Amino acid sequence: MTATALIKRTYATVLRTNSSRLRSRGKSPLGLDHFIQRQRALALWRDIVRSTASISEPGIRQEMVQFARSEFEKHRHVTDLSHIRYLISTGKTQFDTMKGTLINSGVLTEA
Repeated sequence: MTATALIKRTYATVLRTNSSRLRSRGKSPLGLDHFIQRQRALALWRDIVRSTASISEPGIRQEMVQFARSEFEKHRHVTDLSHIRYLISTGKTQFDTMKGTLINSGVLTEA
């Protein structure tokens, strides 16, 4: 046998170990459904932040963002998909109600 026959070829696309960076930190990768719900939650958060940016009164703006942040933080570790879906739909409903109230009171202008 020649020396070249004994050399084992490795390719960049071949995974050498079974561990990943996420698993080494004690986390597991998200499934597709969890990923989609995470994106929906982030979209709701961005919508809230964008809408509150147009509130002229700093106290009301800060209170609205603080309330939303506390709600997101309170439910941060929920992993059940049906509960996540429920929280997102409830959050959208609450936000639309608060937004409507602020528009009707003249604090927020309709975009």
